[in-house]
Amino acid sequence: MQDSQHKVQDIRIAYIGGGSRGWAWGLMSDLAACDDISGQVALYDIDFQAAKDNEIIGNKFKEAQGARSHWDYTAVKTLDQALTGADFVVISILPGTFDEMESDVHAPEKYGIYQSVGDTTGPGGIVRAMRTLPMFEVIAQGIKACCPKAWVINYTNPMTLCVKTLYRVFPEIRAFGCCHEVFGTQKFLALMVEEVFGAKDVNRREIRVNPVGVNHFTWLTSAVWQGHDLFPHYRNFCRKYRDGYLTGDGAVDSNWMNNSFASTEKVKMDLFLRFGSIAAAGDRHLAEFCPGNWYLESPERVREMQFGLTPVSWRKNDLKERMERSMRLRTGQEAVKINGTGEEGVNQIRALLGLCDLVTNVNLPNRGQIPNLPLEAVVETNAVFRCGSLDPVQAGPVPSEIYPLIARICGEQELVSEGIAGRDLGKIFAAFTNDPLVTCGLADAGRLFQEMCENTKAYLSMYDLTADI
Repeated sequence: MQDSQHKVQDIRIAYIGGGSRGWAWGLMSDLAACDDISGQVALYDIDFQAAKDNEIIGNKFKEAQGARSHWDYTAVKTLDQALTGADFVVISILPGTFDEMESDVHAPEKYGIYQSVGDTTGPGGIVRAMRTLPMFEVIAQGIKACCPKAWVINYTNPMTLCVKTLYRVFPEIRAFGCCHEVFGTQKFLALMVEEVFGAKDVNRREIRVNPVGVNHFTWLTSAVWQGHDLFPHYRNFCRKYRDGYLTGDGAVDSNWMNNSFASTEKVKMDLFLRFGSIAAAGDRHLAEFCPGNWYLESPERVREMQFGLTPVSWRKNDLKERMERSMRLRTGQEAVKINGTGEEGVNQIRALLGLCDLVTNVNLPNRGQIPNLPLEAVVETNAVFRCGSLDPVQAGPVPSEIYPLIARICGEQELVSEGIAGRDLGKIFAAFTNDPLVTCGLADAGRLFQEMCENTKAYLSMYDLTADI
């Protein structure tokens, strides 16, 4: 309910993947920092103990320094318990374990196929989708039965296909996918503005952009700061730093050499100089959507382009550290802290409740916001959040120079979605062989696909893995 001080209380949020050791803590922090909403969060996870741990951690945020709102966290044992009566549903799950992801990312390497992320596109993204989308079918059915009017915020990858599945199963669902990759590009443009215009402390929100494309392969067709068209300045900036973005002391930023997630934005700038639109994701994601011999031909080529191949061994070690941190947080050895994540989720909730207006990039079915991509394909554009409504911005067509790149990916995603919906390995494999990273021959592609399915078969029981492809 909303009171006279423009506060909304008794909000019910269902967190699917509520045992998350990362995303969940960020949401808890953002909720605690917000003074005009409060309520209850039901934490559901197939690992109930992980959800119970987060129940303890979440409830500590009420007493954290800087807390401005009261949220009660409760772990629940069933999906329906979490969803019943929910006003908002947050989905952030890991489909399978990092053992399955290890196959997704590294099995293709024996065929000369390298992936810098492996969770959205490429052979790894497709096989990950095979085990993820059936889970999303169950979630969508639960939302339809228990909270059909809830707003659903998805953070899980492969983003496009997850959102597509929610709408396929429950067409009336009010779901959207959130990704912060465009925010990183706005921050990069803000650094450019500071250099070019001599401005100080430019906030990324000051950079007005028009994104078009699909998740993790989104492009900006306009970028404006205080009335200045940034494209001519960005072209000069990219030419200046085409060998890698330099720090203020004139040296190439070496973080990329020690951080699996860092880069010098060399891929991003190279794509702009080639195609004239601003690639609006991190280099690790952008490289995976391009033909495999552009940026991911070999580890040597990756080093030349100054970004990282994120090994799953890093993710496994990071998980160990986060599990140790979970123990420290829940036992009080480490105090919970309110640190803004920079994500838009809480502001999206506030806007949908009528507490503010918001324009930000989200993933939604194409209802004409990008007229030269297929209707109902999930695309990424800006959208306007207002009280009780979410309206995508008419972003215009994908520019002709990059249309072949995006159309190919969009068509592949549609085929993967159709194949998984019908449990049709033939269609899924057709998409697999058409992926721009799958540069091996057809026979090797077949062997790779079967090997990756065999490696992750514990999560693929809904498919007939003996079927001919």
